[in-house]
Amino acid sequence: RFSSKPRDPLAMAGTGAGSEVEATLKRLEGQPGVQGLVIVNQDGIPIRTTFNQEKTVQYAGLITQLCAKARSAVRELDPQNDLTFLRVRSKKHEILVAPDKDYLLIIIQDPNAEK
Repeated sequence: RFSSKPRDPLAMAGTGAGSEVEATLKRLEGQPGVQGLVIVNQDGIPIRTTFNQEKTVQYAGLITQLCAKARSAVRELDPQNDLTFLRVRSKKHEILVAPDKDYLLIIIQDPNAEK
């Protein structure tokens, strides 16, 4: 069963970096215009979110697929290259994706918010 309760994989692994990760996520959430964030593992499963379950599953599924396609396109153009950041902007939302080896950080923000 999915839980929107915060679960920090670094803290659970006992690395001691959990509080640093927690502080960074809180700082990101507090930025003007940020509506929420989702962290997805390499299997596309949300492990951390600020959204409700429906929205989390929707963003996790669609953005994971989009990021995989973008990464594939970058590597197709240059096999020595890799995707480091993805930004998609629409009239209502801006979706920022920071892919990592094990996780995707997805941030949704209002592009029209006051800075």
